Amino acid sequence: MTLSDSYAKALAGEALSFREAVSLWNDAPLAELMAAADAVRRRLHPGEVVTWQIDRNVNITNVCVSGCKFCSFHCRLADKERAYITSMDEYRRKIDEMLALGGEQLLLQGGLHPRLDLAWYENLFSTLKSEFPNVKLHALGPPEIAHIARISGLGADAEGFRTVLERLQKAGLDSLPGAGAEILDNDIRKRISPGKCSADTWLEVMRVAHRMGLYTSATMMYGHVEKPEHRILHLLKIRDLQSLKPETAPGFLAFIAWPYQGRGTVLESEEGLSGGADMAEFLRMVAVSRLVLNNIPNIQASWLTTGLAAGQMALHGGANDMGSIMIEENVVSATDFSGRTTIDASRMQEAIRAAGFTPALRNQRYELI
Repeated sequence: MTLSDSYAKALAGEALSFREAVSLWNDAPLAELMAAADAVRRRLHPGEVVTWQIDRNVNITNVCVSGCKFCSFHCRLADKERAYITSMDEYRRKIDEMLALGGEQLLLQGGLHPRLDLAWYENLFSTLKSEFPNVKLHALGPPEIAHIARISGLGADAEGFRTVLERLQKAGLDSLPGAGAEILDNDIRKRISPGKCSADTWLEVMRVAHRMGLYTSATMMYGHVEKPEHRILHLLKIRDLQSLKPETAPGFLAFIAWPYQGRGTVLESEEGLSGGADMAEFLRMVAVSRLVLNNIPNIQASWLTTGLAAGQMALHGGANDMGSIMIEENVVSATDFSGRTTIDASRMQEAIRAAGFTPALRNQRYELI
């Protein structure tokens, strides 16, 4: 099959094979690849609208036992000087600031804290919802769900994951981010994040979430120890899982990929891998994602570790969303990354207009506000 055949197949909404996707990655000229991805994007999202969001990323805690070698933000429980758990007073201040800026959602992420069990998270979510009933909680991720199930004695299986998700949903959870996916390959995960859940567990948590009807997203952090073939297999695993969701369930609403930024991390010191934002590689990643993920509606141009210019270009190569203005960001900022990690609403809209599109504010369900 030629590249043209693969483009036509993707434009028709058909699923590309592993071999076809690898050929696109390895052989397709970037401009041609982006044009094909743009055509698919315009079939799915006619017009010139590009969506964006105002939310706030709050880290519940920086204590984490996963030992991710690409993360300089986390610390151990024994590190009394650095370890923290965000207090309710801090949540109130952060939420008030977000509401003043027009935001309505908290992206709540934390480490795998060895002492924060399901009851603790239920109390946190229900307290936040009681004080701020209109704020949406886009919280945790598959690694946290698996960890909470384990330390709460609920088991590391579908039944345990469902129990955690059901109780958290009752307490106030609105949607589940695709955090902690990195690369969905067990050997790679053991190498870069030895204490985090396996690829199979990540997928199983999401399978349970989809059967429950939860809104979710999928992610990828690339550009470290993996090969292009691992990236393609990651996309196919996401696509295959999406195909199994109940017909009435939203499943994965979006896919977001970003390059590893590892200056100052353990992964850099041990293996010499500092990462970085290669724009051509990022644009290829976005375009291939749009062509391969025929059953996921939205592709985000993650500008956080690539810069706004790369995000703007990605809008012409398959992406239809620019993500959040990131009122707060701590994890990437904890590395030696020197780029900008937050912008304001005016700058976001200006960037979208400069790329030739019309900005449209959305919520987590990709509904226009």
